[in-house]
Amino acid sequence: MLLFLVIAAFAAGWIDAVVGGGGLLQLPAMLLGLPNASPAQILSTNKISSLFGTATSAVTFGVKVRPDRKTVLPMAILAGLGAAAGALVATRIPMSWFKPIVLVLLVAVAIYTAMKPSLGARTALRFDGRDHYLAASGVGVLIGFYDGAVGPGTGSFLIFALVGLLGYNFLQASAKAKIANVATNLGAIAVFALSGAPLWRLGLIMGAANMLGGLLGARTAVARGSKFVRVIFLVVVSALILRLAYDVFFA
Repeated sequence: MLLFLVIAAFAAGWIDAVVGGGGLLQLPAMLLGLPNASPAQILSTNKISSLFGTATSAVTFGVKVRPDRKTVLPMAILAGLGAAAGALVATRIPMSWFKPIVLVLLVAVAIYTAMKPSLGARTALRFDGRDHYLAASGVGVLIGFYDGAVGPGTGSFLIFALVGLLGYNFLQASAKAKIANVATNLGAIAVFALSGAPLWRLGLIMGAANMLGGLLGARTAVARGSKFVRVIFLVVVSALILRLAYDVFFA
């Protein structure tokens, strides 16, 4: 079972580095492998594992792509604070409230991206100066809160917001999303750790595998460019839609 979880963590790290959505693999794997664990234990341990992969890919993207610090740092800080707030309410909000909303949003994201082949092919920023930084900060805090409270699809939502709302290409958006995702993981882990929820040993073992997957995924994304990232983005979003549709209509 440990080998199964390690393989799932590696694959999740690769997907997360390219387009986000690694939780599509890692969370279900942990639910199967840890049937007696509490939701808080699974969520917090998943965050620990994911942190290693997102941090590794964020560093790789930071070196290779060099995202704009004036945009990404405030966004990341607010995303971390939003995730901490989301984690505080995670146990008080029924998941059944969120899944139908998230499903509709993901369908809209997939249709919009598929219908606009040129979307994210190049950077064409839609806002200037203060408006740009306010939009980026708003994206960070809202999606950060969602990540702390619920989680699935966070990376995909970050990338889509940076592409569709702010006007970045997919590669630049992936780089910024990874840095923001590091902050959301840290914010949520800090809250979960106060309650003693994380399974630290398992999280660290899975984190090592996730880190290797993240390193490989980031290098693949940088080498293949925005078109490749767009294709993988659509594949992962489609898989998220199918998973959430099953949960909403059949679970």
